[in-house]
Amino acid sequence: MAQENEKVIQSRVGEITVPLERVIRFPRGLIGFENHKEFTLIHLREDSPFHVLQSMESASLGLLVADPYSFMTEYEVVVGEADRKLLGIEDHNDVSVFVTVSIPVGRPDLTTLNLSGPLVINARTRLGLQIPQTDSKYPSHFRPGAVEGNPFRTGQAPEPES
Repeated sequence: MAQENEKVIQSRVGEITVPLERVIRFPRGLIGFENHKEFTLIHLREDSPFHVLQSMESASLGLLVADPYSFMTEYEVVVGEADRKLLGIEDHNDVSVFVTVSIPVGRPDLTTLNLSGPLVINARTRLGLQIPQTDSKYPSHFRPGAVEGNPFRTGQAPEPES
């Protein structure tokens, strides 16, 4: 049973209890999901850059997201002054950036990151925005396999040892 400061929700990974201080409000919603404003981040594994951005209202709305800096070092997100004010950004250390991830069924080697629509979250205010980027060097279907040392680089499973 949930405490007063928690909410039990159904998610893409089953029933979970979410402390209310872990709810992130997206005042504009997300592109394609403008009516969904409250989400939480579910970390899938301690050693993984992947999370599920889970809607607090809809169990079926959970987006796979990742920290883009786990896959690349050169990624600059432009946040305009109006968005900075809306998010309440006072210190860049309060900000986390996530990108949506697409993994085709049975083809993890074709995984892509959407670098053109990052999610910017202020951990202090618990506010987030999806901020489209206009720089064409950040595609909507970036293949992390192009980055040296990435776990998706070859797209092949290791050979079993004999």
